[in-house]
Amino acid sequence: MTGAAMAGFLLGGSLIIAIGAQNAFILRQGLVRSHVFVVCLIAAISDALLIAAGVAGLGTVVARSPVLISVVTLGGALFLFGYAVLAFRRALHPHGLEASSKTAAGFWAAVTTCLALTFLNPHVYLDTVLLIGGLSGGYEGSARLAFGIGAGIASFVWFFGLGYGARLLAPIFVRPVAWRILDIIIGLIMAGLAVGLLLRYVNS
Repeated sequence: MTGAAMAGFLLGGSLIIAIGAQNAFILRQGLVRSHVFVVCLIAAISDALLIAAGVAGLGTVVARSPVLISVVTLGGALFLFGYAVLAFRRALHPHGLEASSKTAAGFWAAVTTCLALTFLNPHVYLDTVLLIGGLSGGYEGSARLAFGIGAGIASFVWFFGLGYGARLLAPIFVRPVAWRILDIIIGLIMAGLAVGLLLRYVNS
């Protein structure tokens, strides 16, 4: 069981460490120290629930539903494009860390954005429900459960580490130019993900 849990932890960690929509958002929230615990908790619990669903067999159901995949893909692409536009707009008028903290999004805006970046992003389903769920099929009984738990723990460790570790970069983000660069990178990531989703939809 220990081996299965470690395998799940390493797989889960390797899938979420790559900079994506969730990570970029949580990194920014951590830098401005705005609702960090809440967004980290939402992201981690959401991942854990999707992993549990995948390990329980939902991945097979999702993979066989073209309509569901299409709806999530198009909705996710539109949302990511919108978030990219907002990031590029922020890059045009950057502020230092202190000013950014004062203009951070409110509680409900942070919560809804975090939920949207999680559940409107098809990559999340591919990684958690389909891939982790599919690989968990190589284990049986308690070992399969341990595999899923290990992957879920990886999500908690990563998101909270990213959210609270971001403040170590605070001295860099005192300068407005650093925010401009970060927001441009975030905008490019979001736009790139959106284009990728649309291309996948067109070619499917």
